[in-house]
Amino acid sequence: MTPISLEFFPPKTDEQRATLEAALPKLKALKPEYVSCTFGAGGSTLSYTPETVRHLRSEHGLDAAPHLSCVGGTRAEIGKLIETYKAMGCRRIVALRGDLPSGMASYGEFHYASDLVEYIRREHDGFFHIEVAAYPEMHPQAADAHNDLANFKRKVDAGANGAITQYFYNPDAYFRFVEDARKAGIAVPITPGIMPITQYSQLKRFSDMCGAEIPRWIAKRLEAFRDDADSIRQFGADVVAQLCEKLVAGGVPGIHFYTLNRAKATLAICERIGLA
Repeated sequence: MTPISLEFFPPKTDEQRATLEAALPKLKALKPEYVSCTFGAGGSTLSYTPETVRHLRSEHGLDAAPHLSCVGGTRAEIGKLIETYKAMGCRRIVALRGDLPSGMASYGEFHYASDLVEYIRREHDGFFHIEVAAYPEMHPQAADAHNDLANFKRKVDAGANGAITQYFYNPDAYFRFVEDARKAGIAVPITPGIMPITQYSQLKRFSDMCGAEIPRWIAKRLEAFRDDADSIRQFGADVVAQLCEKLVAGGVPGIHFYTLNRAKATLAICERIGLA
């Protein structure tokens, strides 16, 4: 059975907390290997992410891995956060550069994810399993594909144990990226990140921001459904399930679902491919 992991974001309102709480019992039934919790921009995350990680671990018994971002605080603040997670019993961290929030001029003391990985490895060598990000369709700010692969290699050389990819809908992009990574001497597991399709406008907005490509045939079908939410969900589940089947057949080390704190779409995909 292919192991799965799930990503959540830290809820900030009572409504968001209720949504996550309703989804968790259903998603726990998938028996994820671990779950991750994203790192919001700026100072807000210094409380929301640790609170959510603690809740996922203590109340739901999940192996929760916090995201850490270079833009989240000073070296001292990030060091304190890491100690907090260590005290909770977290053994896995997702280390990212992150995006600069509007109004922020610089990344702070850690400029690149490789700097953050190197710091964690130096200060806590051997304690944490460190995941980093990878981009099968290239990071939107990378100069070119060779530069992007070199950036990925720097993170691995700094001490990363594995990678989770940006989401994609073209399996060939993933398999070619892994092939190129292996040729470059990158040996760590590269887990595909999977984004369920539930709403076209939201997906298009996410994709425009992160550089993920929505294949034209998928975009045109989603546009044709207009406001038919049920048809979009059914079509989306079928498309993403087929993607996952190809990835599993190709021997991926796992599947990482971007749940957006909801259960229905992820469960629909897992049921179709026999992981539920």
